[in-house]
Amino acid sequence: MKVLVMPVGSYEANCYIIKDETSQEIAVIDPGANGSLLIKEVEKLQGRVKYILLTHAHADHTGAVRDLNEHFKAPVYLSQKDEALILKGEFMFGKIKVDGYIKDGDSFKIGNLEIKCIETPGHTPGGFCFFINEYLFSGDTLFAQSIGRTDLSGGNFETIIQSIKDKLFTLPEETKVFPGHGAETSIKNEKKYNPFF
Repeated sequence: MKVLVMPVGSYEANCYIIKDETSQEIAVIDPGANGSLLIKEVEKLQGRVKYILLTHAHADHTGAVRDLNEHFKAPVYLSQKDEALILKGEFMFGKIKVDGYIKDGDSFKIGNLEIKCIETPGHTPGGFCFFINEYLFSGDTLFAQSIGRTDLSGGNFETIIQSIKDKLFTLPEETKVFPGHGAETSIKNEKKYNPFF
């Protein structure tokens, strides 16, 4: 498995490009901005984009979805609970076509890699994390020694804390965490050092 991290846009939201090197299939998580740059980086990998997966619908994580969707013809998946946020974003970025809605426990496959969908509301009503082997792509739910904002529309502090405790802190401690912003961390480090817990 190859993981490429691309901080994009003025908020430096992390877009993750994941490639199964056996099948050459690719999943792109949270293409937030700089669509032409992301397209170039994906094309360098010489694979086939199978999915575009969104952890949530905030504009800094969805701004380049249309560019990638039109270029690679790959389906876009998001929680239906964040659909209202997508509608708000239309004014800035144009309509994003969502091809399917994800639910807790769903999974996607790129080659032999299974991408498990973990519902983690709190930052938004439809927040999700994606778990592949020992890698967690946590969107804006969990950061290195922090958590996602809950003061925005649809956010809820108690809910995000519960999501992290019940859904993420139950994962193996060696799980590497790749957040929506900032540096990678681990479940072990966050259980030990995150001041919110």
